[in-house]
Amino acid sequence: MLEPNKVTLYSGGHKGTEEYFGKAAEKWGMQEVTFNFAGHGISRERGVKMLSDEELARGGVGPDIIRKRMERSFATTPMMQKIFQVLFHIVNNGYQVFAVGWLLSNGTVKGGTGWGVELAKLFNRPVHLFEQDRKEWLSWVNHEWVTEDPVISHKTVAVTGTRYLTDEGRQAIDELFDRSFKTSDK
Repeated sequence: MLEPNKVTLYSGGHKGTEEYFGKAAEKWGMQEVTFNFAGHGISRERGVKMLSDEELARGGVGPDIIRKRMERSFATTPMMQKIFQVLFHIVNNGYQVFAVGWLLSNGTVKGGTGWGVELAKLFNRPVHLFEQDRKEWLSWVNHEWVTEDPVISHKTVAVTGTRYLTDEGRQAIDELFDRSFKTSDK
């Protein structure tokens, strides 16, 4: 079992899922890196790493690739492009990926969270989704979503998710940390 103080959590510090994961990480003594860029407000600022334009550009992906992978279109505004670039840095730095949101009928995840999940799949990373309607954890295994209760098992963890975190989503995050780090003597 990993010691929580040996784990680093990477996120974008957004309201909802990322903010709540960050609070849980701090409570458990984990290290935290919160990626951001100039002019972008976030809810969680512990461990902020401001990305330069040059660093952001390393995570750039054309909208056609995103559209093809996600089977839908997203806004192509400079702000949205930067958010997708931040997701690249989150997933590129964290090996195991956790997300909270909603699974769509095409197997992708709703909203910008879905791009983080798709990057994890492309990078062949262990990826886990708490599906808020189904109220259960799913893991991407052998090119399909399977029900499973994951644990944090790597030293670097990437998190992304909806701004609209439900009470069940918060409980699922708390239980994930308990499963991962609680020992019988605590």
